[in-house]
Amino acid sequence: MFAKFFIDRPVFATVLSLLITLLGLVAIQNLPVAQFPEIVPPSVVISATYPGASAETVAQSVAAPIEQQLSGARHLIYYQSQSGNDGTLKITATFEIGSDQDLAAVEVQNRLAIAQPRLPQEVVRQGITVTKTSTSMLCVVGLRSETGEYDDVYLANYATINLLDAIKRVPGVGDATIFGGKDYAMRVWVDPDRLTQKAFTVTDLATAIRDQNAVFPAGRIGQRPGPADQQLTLPVLTRGRLEDPQDYEDIILRANPDGSMLRLKDVAKVELGSQTYDLFGRLDGKPTTLILIYLQTGANALSTYDAVEAAMRDAQKSFPKGVEWLIPYDTVQFIRASMESVVHTLIEAGILVILVVFIFLQSWRATLIPLVAVPVAIIGTFAGMLALGFTINSLTLFGMVLAIGIVVDDAIVVVENVERIMHDEHLPVREATIKAMDQVTGPVIAIVLVLGAVFLPVAFLGGLTGELYRQFAVTIAVSVAISGLAALTLSPAMCRLLLKPHDGKPKFFLFRWFNSAFDGITHAYSSTVKVAIRLAIVTMLLFGGLLFVTWRLFQTVPGGFIPDEDQGYIIVAMILPDGASIDRTDRLASEVEKFLKADPNVAHTVMLGGFDFLAGGINSTNTGILFARLKPWNDRKAPDQSAQALIGKVYGHFATNRDGLVLPFNPPAIQGLGQRAGFEFQLQARGAGDVRDLAAVNQKFMAEAAKRPEITGLNATLRVNTPQLFVDLDRDKAKMLGLSLTDVFNSLQAYLGALYVNDFDKFGRIWRVQLQAEPQFRKSPESITDIFVRNDKGEMVPLSGVVNLKLQSGPNTVARFNGFPSVQITGAPGAGFSTGDSMQAMRDVAAEVLPPGYGYEWSGASFQEIKAGNQAPMVVGFGLVVVFLVLAAQYEKWSLPFAVLLAVPVGVFGALVAVWFRNFPNDIYFQIGLLTLVGLAAKNAILIVEFCAMERAAGKGLVEAAVNAARLRFRPIVMTSLAFILGVVPLAIARGAGAAGRQSIGTGVLGGMIAATFLAIFFVPVFFVIIQAVSERLFEKHGREKGGIAPGSTPPTAQPHVNP
Repeated sequence: MFAKFFIDRPVFATVLSLLITLLGLVAIQNLPVAQFPEIVPPSVVISATYPGASAETVAQSVAAPIEQQLSGARHLIYYQSQSGNDGTLKITATFEIGSDQDLAAVEVQNRLAIAQPRLPQEVVRQGITVTKTSTSMLCVVGLRSETGEYDDVYLANYATINLLDAIKRVPGVGDATIFGGKDYAMRVWVDPDRLTQKAFTVTDLATAIRDQNAVFPAGRIGQRPGPADQQLTLPVLTRGRLEDPQDYEDIILRANPDGSMLRLKDVAKVELGSQTYDLFGRLDGKPTTLILIYLQTGANALSTYDAVEAAMRDAQKSFPKGVEWLIPYDTVQFIRASMESVVHTLIEAGILVILVVFIFLQSWRATLIPLVAVPVAIIGTFAGMLALGFTINSLTLFGMVLAIGIVVDDAIVVVENVERIMHDEHLPVREATIKAMDQVTGPVIAIVLVLGAVFLPVAFLGGLTGELYRQFAVTIAVSVAISGLAALTLSPAMCRLLLKPHDGKPKFFLFRWFNSAFDGITHAYSSTVKVAIRLAIVTMLLFGGLLFVTWRLFQTVPGGFIPDEDQGYIIVAMILPDGASIDRTDRLASEVEKFLKADPNVAHTVMLGGFDFLAGGINSTNTGILFARLKPWNDRKAPDQSAQALIGKVYGHFATNRDGLVLPFNPPAIQGLGQRAGFEFQLQARGAGDVRDLAAVNQKFMAEAAKRPEITGLNATLRVNTPQLFVDLDRDKAKMLGLSLTDVFNSLQAYLGALYVNDFDKFGRIWRVQLQAEPQFRKSPESITDIFVRNDKGEMVPLSGVVNLKLQSGPNTVARFNGFPSVQITGAPGAGFSTGDSMQAMRDVAAEVLPPGYGYEWSGASFQEIKAGNQAPMVVGFGLVVVFLVLAAQYEKWSLPFAVLLAVPVGVFGALVAVWFRNFPNDIYFQIGLLTLVGLAAKNAILIVEFCAMERAAGKGLVEAAVNAARLRFRPIVMTSLAFILGVVPLAIARGAGAAGRQSIGTGVLGGMIAATFLAIFFVPVFFVIIQAVSERLFEKHGREKGGIAPGSTPPTAQPHVNP
């Protein structure tokens, strides 16, 4: 016998368990730590700029040609683009989870190359970038001048030159960028009046700068071929690109016959400034340079964060005096707090489990055996996780917490059986252990196989939910497998070493009282089982009613995806009226910052002005986004100190604000899946309508959706009331006056936008030279008419004679989704509703409101939620099928497994009642818990059915066999189930970081196990009697030798009580 080998060789068994534990300890040091597994779909971003172009122009001339080539890319899920009125374009292509991001980027690059000949030349000259985006933000580093001596432009470029590359080299950092685009640029500020007086145009300026600011390689003296006696070779050097503003001011524009020179400084000012001034960043209300740092795929968030801190401390030694750094925002604190909370839950669960085991076994010696088995299985699991490429994350730690209650079961089954045999049969420890292992080896193997059969098939699921299921389920499966091995090797060896024969009652009076009370409960239970078998028809009717209630609860409990968490920060979006300047946005942002800083629960505020977060990250002068970092969870234990409470305060305070909309919201549960918690809906114009028609449909749709109680916090990214100035050029008149249309539009772009001339070198880097009119010459629409352009006769012609100015309204941004003009609508579930409810409400409104030619799609977390919607029943169903097949092979019968599987709906009933009572949704965590319940409910039933079959094989009648088996296994079933139930209680009542997920999974499993323990144990003996009776009648010829069933017909005592 397998177990007998280890009973006689306890050192061998101990060494085996120590090796497993050591492997686990080594694995812990090497496993990455993250909040979630790698479940965010990889994405690739194409960025382009068309200076001076409107959002509609960018969408039509740049976005559309590129998007046409993207369709059909391998593993592409969807693509979306945002075109801004500042000429910027951002196209995000999202790929299937598990796709190789490097290959995806290569394919996007290749498809972009096909589209490039169709793009405007200025777009190509500005540069089109393809980047692999990292959606996992690690932290934000703030760099500021304590004394105010250095401005944000200096600090941003100091960070670019001295810090950025060092941060990118930190192991685990995927990317790092400086918010605001304040790279140095040589700004040439043109005075149009003086330029006109000198009969010069901006085209002339640009040509002169390009001519004199260039690299001129001149070659070498004495280069071969040459004379044979050449003694020296010298490189010839010339002055290359200019570096200082003074050098640019001295650029010669024209040499006059009288020897005088017209230089650039005569018509323009030159300074070393910022490439753009449209964005600003602040920390706690003070100008600050913000460095956004992203985590590399598969990297350890905690160690990477520590390494970033170390790199900053090292760089601090060479900071200019008065410059300081800090990290006002990071995702690591939430991960750390979540992990600590789960570890505390793990410890609490372990203590409660051991307490239950001690109360039932009533011996420290006996309790020590499962106490040793648990860490072997739990720690050893980490080695399996490392081998499978998993991370230490919320899901794997949830699996660990649940595994504590599961892995202790196998050791309890062994110890309890040895104790019972020693007490009842008065055998020595070795013989009692051998006999006990003969009896329980089969059930232990069956339990391991059944739990493995439930969890392992999940490993083959795809997508986001498949990855969530996989990390959780495989973690439990590995721990159960190690637990089963320990139960067959270490536990029997320890039983022989530690247990002692004892007779009589326990000495401690509380144990005597407990045993007496439990004996009474056991007697009452066996009596009830007899009655349930006798009234089999009534029992089955009750079971049918329970199935009906379970089905109705499935219809009643709302669906969901991943619960919202208090992640330690909130996001506040500010949206001002269309066309509002960046200065107006700045003033509203200051009000919001002041309000939040006055709240005692807020630690820091990080402000990104001019950044439209909800529209996908484009630049817009009338928007801003603020991240409010809250104080640690331990300092915010009251309900009114939560993130949700702060969201309510901000919303209430600014609800009547006339300057603009202030929209506070919770961040998405999973970074990279959408911009906010809730749903993400893409309304598309698939017909011939333009963006204004789309806006009209969107307005009607939003009005109807806002009436639905399931939906709150609606926000759409498209607005078509942005004031715009249309320059209507009279082309016929321009040609008559000898004007070149190219010169006209180049002048407009140069004066009002920023003309990219060429580059210059400084501080070991390459920066841009940009030409633009001084601010006072572009502050009003009339400034356009004062622009002069030279005609083909050399005369300066004012634009006032060839253009008409018209004020009109247009879109603030133009979005496209899968090639169609679209509006991204985001929202959150109303009070008492789940995301599933709100998404269904959006579908209903779309069916009622949308005219022909309009449709919708989902993106972000909503796309994944819909994709995951039909997987849960399939997962549970597939698990049940595999469990049935394993049990059929175990019992060598097709009928007996039904007695085990029929216990599963009882556990599901309990889980649904629990979440319904607490008003929780049927989300991913609950569904993962259901998967666990399938195995645990089946485990309890296996213990009863296995002994029923053994009693029946001993020649006892069906009813007697069922009642005896139920009585014998009642104590170990209650003991193991109570150990598991109490181990789950800390999850169900969790508080602090990540509490919502722990409560969701804990509540369902707790309710399910209570039902599976205290309801299913009455049904299982009845199921066995009915199924066995029917089986014996139909397959009597097989006899007891097939599956251990008594030959002949059902004993007369059982016949009257069975209702086939």
